[in-house]
Amino acid sequence: MRLQLALNVPDLAAAITFYSDMFGVSVHKQRPGYANFEITEPPLKLVLFENTDAQAKHHLNHIGVECEDRSALETAAIHMTANGLTPGNILKTGCCHATQDKMWITGPDDLSWEWYHVLDDNPDPEFALDKAPTTKCCGTEIKPDTTCCA
Repeated sequence: MRLQLALNVPDLAAAITFYSDMFGVSVHKQRPGYANFEITEPPLKLVLFENTDAQAKHHLNHIGVECEDRSALETAAIHMTANGLTPGNILKTGCCHATQDKMWITGPDDLSWEWYHVLDDNPDPEFALDKAPTTKCCGTEIKPDTTCCA
């Protein structure tokens, strides 16, 4: 597993340059208004959503945990449920220009956590579940148990 940090950034190109330099890695995937990095050390999936209205207090888009496989995602759901938490259902969804199995859980501070496993990192846009491969799918609001997080 690795932690996912999704940020709203006012200037995607500047953010890509900054995070590439800071972590010493190239961008993994880039689409209009969207980029992500797969950082080995520290293990981090950094996702950037271009949002020209992003203000200093609203840079955090959401936090997530990327699981290596469906089994790890199911194990996490079982663990949460056994500890009295209520994760959402694991659903196959199109989001962030990828096909994923995903669930959401919201903490007592109203912070939504996305738990997911990527099934196809670069699906054919014609068959993408979100039907909007160039949109900022996770860009605005978390909506658990829907086909996308925006």
